[in-house]
Amino acid sequence: MENLCNSMAGRMAERFRGFLPVVVDVETGGFDAERDALLEIAAITLDMDADGYLRPRPAVSAHVEPFPGANIDPRALEVTGIDPDNPLRGALDERLALDHIFKAVREAMRHADCQRAILVGHNSAFDLGFLNAAVRRVGHKRNPFHPFSSFDTATLSGLAFGQTVLSKAVQASGHVFDTREAHSAIYDAERTAELFCTIVNRWRRLETFEREHIGLGVI
Repeated sequence: MENLCNSMAGRMAERFRGFLPVVVDVETGGFDAERDALLEIAAITLDMDADGYLRPRPAVSAHVEPFPGANIDPRALEVTGIDPDNPLRGALDERLALDHIFKAVREAMRHADCQRAILVGHNSAFDLGFLNAAVRRVGHKRNPFHPFSSFDTATLSGLAFGQTVLSKAVQASGHVFDTREAHSAIYDAERTAELFCTIVNRWRRLETFEREHIGLGVI
């Protein structure tokens, strides 16, 4: 059993050149990563089975206290439905929120025998920008994510399904998207993880099909 687990972990590292894909979604007070508040963050790590197919693990998330002087556009709150002043949010300051997320990511990296994480997001530059800005603000020295590389499911789903909007891409991939649940970091991360796994697994099935049929001399 231990050898099987090690083999599966090694396959994840081999598939992504030592990087562990981690789906991240953030909810914010606007579009400017340097000025606008980070309000929610969710991360989903991925497992790979013995056949090389990905599946998402449960989300890890945190509500985040706006950093001192942060801008919050009321229009952003209308979209997300977040009330930053609600004490029931149980919000953490940015450092503690990052520690919480990064701990889970580093544990998954060790499990998968990967040296670094790579962010997966829908329009990933947005999520990575807010993540990096928070890391800089708190002076975090143990950020497990690659600082500029990412997988963008908007681009991938445009190629795979001809759709770039998250809700439409998820539906085109054969899954359900509930617009009433959208703009929650956990929900959007879960749907993005589902979408990413579907695309990668679709490619894996194609690889397997071609290898088997080439072996049989069919193609």
